Amino acid sequence: MQDKQRLTEEAKAFIELAYMEAGKNNSVQQTRLKQIEMEIADTGHYTHTLEELRIGAKLAWRNSNRCIGRFFWESLHVLDCRKDSTEEEIAQSLFRHIRYATNEGRILPVISLFAPASSEQPSIRIWNYQLIRYAGYQTEHGIIGDPDSVDFTNKCLELGWQGSRTDFDVLPILISIGENEPKWFSIPPSLVLEVPLEHPEYEAFAEKEYKWYAVPIVADMKLEIGGITYQAAPFNGWYMGTEVGARNLADTGRYNLLPEMAEIAGLDTSFASTLWKDRALVELNRAVLHSYKKQGVSMVDHHTAASQFERFEKKEAQAGREVTGDWTWLIPPVSPATTSIFHKEYNNNINKPNYFYQDRLY
Repeated sequence: MQDKQRLTEEAKAFIELAYMEAGKNNSVQQTRLKQIEMEIADTGHYTHTLEELRIGAKLAWRNSNRCIGRFFWESLHVLDCRKDSTEEEIAQSLFRHIRYATNEGRILPVISLFAPASSEQPSIRIWNYQLIRYAGYQTEHGIIGDPDSVDFTNKCLELGWQGSRTDFDVLPILISIGENEPKWFSIPPSLVLEVPLEHPEYEAFAEKEYKWYAVPIVADMKLEIGGITYQAAPFNGWYMGTEVGARNLADTGRYNLLPEMAEIAGLDTSFASTLWKDRALVELNRAVLHSYKKQGVSMVDHHTAASQFERFEKKEAQAGREVTGDWTWLIPPVSPATTSIFHKEYNNNINKPNYFYQDRLY
């Protein structure tokens, strides 16, 4: 009884917010609430309409405290995949998501929503952190590929997948339904747009044959809308350059390319006080931004992203809404003090709908 009451209360809060923002009158809202209350009383669950799904996913993006790209929340494309009932159907929908979001490099913000768990539907889980991600192999000579992917790669190998053991092997997608063993599906190579990395000045950088993928599709978070939890809800925007250049490629626990970048640029690395790490970091980020632009793949630099966030703040203020945020995530990892975000404080309260982390399965 308590679960039904809680669900009814969360549904009511969401419907009132969503229908108000959609401009629907009170009569329409009350009719819909009565339908939901009856469905919850009968089944302990209720089903969102497609319009509610679209509004809920967009509001969740608007409420995402860690996201600097919220200015574009209204442009989110919502793909309804709730009818998919097998791992194979889910995999095909995920391939469609990759193709649709990639859009030949002109990245579209997209979310795919699969059926939420209920008494009639076992939970659907996507095991990947991101749909596209490079493997990491632990060897006696060190790690080949992405160190952050070692545990997941081991699970894929355990299930029978075999990679080529290069630094940039695209991992398969793991999907499970209920308590069933996960199934793996290799992503067709034609769907994975990758960007060869080069530097606008140092030709030797291109000779290293580094690359990165175009679309960051977060796959292991859950979406909560009006008390209903979508455990399989992969979503994407486009990369901010620092995500690739200052984290994925630069972190010592990832590809750790700063020493190589410093060598290519001829920097003095004898003392930390030469600021060689800072200079190498900037050059690495220049290479990433230059490469994505050259290939026609959407990417935003951190200064432009911060300016867009300022516009988001102004727009929210005009609408009478407080902008919540996690300052530690909103500031970029390169030159944060040069952005307006660095000099502000934000309320980190969590509003719903929203995206939440869930326990990894490996």
